[in-house]
Amino acid sequence: MYESITQEVILNRMLDRVRASNPEIDTREGSLIYDALAPASIELRLMYIEFDVIMNETFADTAHREWLIKRCSERGIIPYPAKKAILKGVFTPDTLEITIGERFSLETLNYIVTEKISAGVYKLECETVGSSGNHYFGAMVPINYIPGLETATLTELLIPGEDEEVTEDLRKRYFSSFRDNPYGGNIADYKEKVNAIQGVGGVKVYPVWNGGGTVKLVIIDSDFKPPTAELVTTVQTAVDPVTNSGQGVGVAPVGHVVTVLGVQQETINITANITFQDGWDYAACKGYIEEIIDNYFTELNKTWANTRTLTTDSGLIIRVSQIETRLLDVAGILDIENTTINSVAANFTVDAVKIPVRGTINGY
Repeated sequence: MYESITQEVILNRMLDRVRASNPEIDTREGSLIYDALAPASIELRLMYIEFDVIMNETFADTAHREWLIKRCSERGIIPYPAKKAILKGVFTPDTLEITIGERFSLETLNYIVTEKISAGVYKLECETVGSSGNHYFGAMVPINYIPGLETATLTELLIPGEDEEVTEDLRKRYFSSFRDNPYGGNIADYKEKVNAIQGVGGVKVYPVWNGGGTVKLVIIDSDFKPPTAELVTTVQTAVDPVTNSGQGVGVAPVGHVVTVLGVQQETINITANITFQDGWDYAACKGYIEEIIDNYFTELNKTWANTRTLTTDSGLIIRVSQIETRLLDVAGILDIENTTINSVAANFTVDAVKIPVRGTINGY
């Protein structure tokens, strides 16, 4: 904003004022007046730089995270904190009682037993906050000796851990608070409250889906995959417990009967005529191809919750052009043509309550 106001501009402006008041005063470089004003002009330039910083940090669209948080707090909006992953552990023999609070190690992470589910099956919480706890499964090692323990296996992610809300998502939430006006069980209110629940990465709200007073919520987890039954139950209990449906026990208003469902997967099979570079074939490129497709689907899944508006409920569109463009970046691939998605040579639209998952990929 103040880029044009340089130290030279400020100095010349001050010297001009001196000359205007008394033209006979010596203002040449090295004169008393010049030497007095030159350092002052540098300090004034630094002041203008600070003014620019203050202007940028004052407004939410240009503020850095520290100051954006302060701006958001004025509207009661705080960044979603990092949360720990909840997982399922299976222990043998199943007759052995594992003490709540016992700790186990897997890879570089530690886990603590928090609850018994059934014989030999327990909930464990990753001691490290964030999404890192979502990715490791397999045999665990007890940190303290447990007499009689044969095996301890981490088998399933129940509720994903989450990293602290990123700055740009926080910024979007701030501006959405002016536009959406969440209040008293409207669509924006359900979105705000459900997205704040650990493990939820997005939600579609269907009001009056089965008559007056009914609301359907379809959720995706924070890894942008279908949620586990545990997460669906957790959200259902938080919003409108089944045993007290419509009574306002959860965050849903009195009279709202809420049904929570998880997004489903739709298998996507891709076939393409791929020309490989010399020394390459499909087997050599397969791993790279699968990674490219998985990354593309993840990008799409991150936008799934935004495909529903007040007037439309469109599904995710898998585009042939995107698949071909991305695959051309794979090392070893020279050209690609005749691409089909689920046997159709055209873009494919996934059902509104489903997300794509990679099926077979055939390159011929």
